[in-house]
Order: sequence, then C-alpha cells, then structure tokens
Amino acid sequence: MCITLIGAGGTGAELLPQAIAALTEAELVIGAPRLLESLPQNGARRVAETNTEAILNEIRSSGCRRCAVVFSGDTGFYSGAGILAARLRKEGLIPEIIPGISSFQLLAARLGRPWQDWQLMSAHGAKIDLPYYLKEGRPVAMLTGSGRDVCDFCRRLTDMGLGSCHVTVGERLSYPDEKILEGTADDFYTGRFADLNIMLIEPGPELIPLRRTPGIPDDEFIRGTVPMTKQPVRAMILACLGVMPEDVCWDIGAGTGSVSVELAMAARQVWAVEQGEQGLALIRENRTKFRTWNLNPVSAKAPEGLDKLPVPNAVFIGGSGGQLKDILEACVQANPDVRICVSAITLETLHRAVDWMEEKGLAPEVIQLSASRTRAIGKARMLLPDNPVFLICGRRICEGS
Repeated sequence: MCITLIGAGGTGAELLPQAIAALTEAELVIGAPRLLESLPQNGARRVAETNTEAILNEIRSSGCRRCAVVFSGDTGFYSGAGILAARLRKEGLIPEIIPGISSFQLLAARLGRPWQDWQLMSAHGAKIDLPYYLKEGRPVAMLTGSGRDVCDFCRRLTDMGLGSCHVTVGERLSYPDEKILEGTADDFYTGRFADLNIMLIEPGPELIPLRRTPGIPDDEFIRGTVPMTKQPVRAMILACLGVMPEDVCWDIGAGTGSVSVELAMAARQVWAVEQGEQGLALIRENRTKFRTWNLNPVSAKAPEGLDKLPVPNAVFIGGSGGQLKDILEACVQANPDVRICVSAITLETLHRAVDWMEEKGLAPEVIQLSASRTRAIGKARMLLPDNPVFLICGRRICEGS
C-alpha cells in the first residue's frame, strides 16, 4: 500500500504539485471535514476523521492500493502527521510525507518579511510561557486556539506592563475574507477576532530584556530604604545555585528584588516572595527597569503561599523572618532534589541552616564572603569593608558521588 501524508496549509488551497498528484491518484482520502471540503474532487472515497487510531483502522480495512491523509498546516509543526507516521512505521508501512505551506510562511509573505528569526509555537491545548519567550527578545509567532486567545495574550502583555508590544494578527489566511490587523497589545486585548488566526508579538527595543553576566552594580538598582544583597554576593549566589536556562527559581525574602532580577536573567521563571509592600513595589520597579518579565512578585510571608508556586529547581533564601526551618521544609517538600542557598549574617542562622541540611541528607557547603571597596577620604582612598556574609549551599547527596 502507498500511503501519503499531506500538509494542506491553512485551507487546503496551498497544496504542492506533488500533493495534488498524490490526491489525484488516491483511492481513499482521510482528513478533517474542513480540509476535505476544499480539496479537489477525484472520485476517491473520503472519510472525515482526525483521530489517529480511527485513521489507522480505516487504512487497514480499506483494501486500497493508494491512500492519502491530509493535515492542516505543515506536517512538521505540531501536526498529527508525526504521530501517524510513527505508528505506520511500526506496522511496516513507510509513508511518504509531503509538507504544506504553513500559516507562518503565509503571514511572513503577506508582511513582506523573512521569518527565520521568529520563535514559533502553538497555543492549541498548550499553556504558553510568554515571559520566557519574550525574554529572548525575538518576535513570537503563535498559532492560537481561538480568537479569544488573541485577547487573552494581549491582556497578559498589558498586565505585565508590555502593552506597547507590536501585535500582528492574521485572520483566516488564504481564505477570500482574510485580514491582516496590526496594533499594540493595548489595542487588541478587548477586540474580537476570528477563531482561525495566527498572531505575531514583537517587543520594541525598549522592552527587550538586557543580557549580561551576574553581578549588576549596586547603584543600578532602585533601592529605597530596603536592605539589598550586594554585587559580589549576588554573583556568588548564582554560582552556588548553578542556575540553568530552564530552571524555576524561588527568591524568598526578596527585598528589593536584586537577586530576583539576576536569577531571572539566567532562569526560565523566578518567583520573588516578599511580605513588605515597599519591597514588593521595588521588585516591580526593578523588574521593569531590567525588563525581566519572567520575574513574578508574590506577596506572602513564607512559608505561607509556597505550596501554591511552581516546583522549584533552585531556591535562594535571603530573609526568613524567623521561619527558616519551616521555609526549608517547604522547599524540600516541593522538590526533594532542590538546590538551596541560604544567606546569613549571624552565626545562629548559619548553624541552623547547616544543622537542618545535615539532618535532611543534604551536603552543606559554607562560603564566607568579606568584600572591601575603595572610598575617597579627602585626597586619599581607603578600603572600607562590607558586612561579612555567609552563604550556606546544599543539594541532595547522590550515591557514588
């Protein structure tokens, strides 16, 4: 049996010549009703079906020599073609795959632009981590699940302070009534859009996140009167936690958000937990200043509220309000393999953190930082010390390590 999997583009009208030839020769054509209606007629039996198992049953029982299965969009982008192809190969059937013209290609062509730098994704049945992708600073192009998605994404952008992002919506591309709409997230979050659409989100230069190595100078942060972790300590915290691009991080007792900002530049998501209103306001201001849109301020007195946050890979505890043990317990309950770093300026806090980590089978490592900086005293310069800080780092001890 010859089986061809065909990408029909958005409407079935963007077929490659090879796809038209395969459909002409097919004795059985399977696909979604919307696509079957748009395909050229050739007298083949047509079955409206999108379920992989049902499609396989139709193919097995058909007795035909040539079969074509049609998919919307392109066969290589969030398409059922990949799943069906894998199932067919397991049964010893090797399908031919003919790609289609994707909505991304159509939109780029309508705009007269290249699309090689777009970040491509699908919101069909998926939760999009929009701040994470905007952090890359490149345009985000999405296949949406409905017209409502456009409004929801634009509202999220507006709530994050990114209402000035340029948004392009391509409605019903390649249909006779297609529309290309351009505006900002502020313009579109109350609009109405056709269910068949694609959207392109582009942060302006003033919104693109900054990129730099850890250790932002202290005077670049908005501080107020809230205590702030100093530059050398922040750089060492990130080194101790070994923060990676896909990590989810908690910053507990976040203060001004200086550590949160540095974590957000390195990680996927950061949740900054702070109970003081002044601190929360400063976290939001610093998030805007440093464009770390993946930083999420949380108003809570830890450990309260920690059970509602995403599971962390790494946690920094800069302030515990006397609840250090309970906070540490909440961290390992959320993820037994979490990487933890606690800062302390008193020996009592140092001992509590080390004792707890040893009890829990973590490997505590203590780093003591004493930094001094030059300051002008008249015509001379003197080294004046910052307060010494202890960093207590712990992670699960692996067998054989």
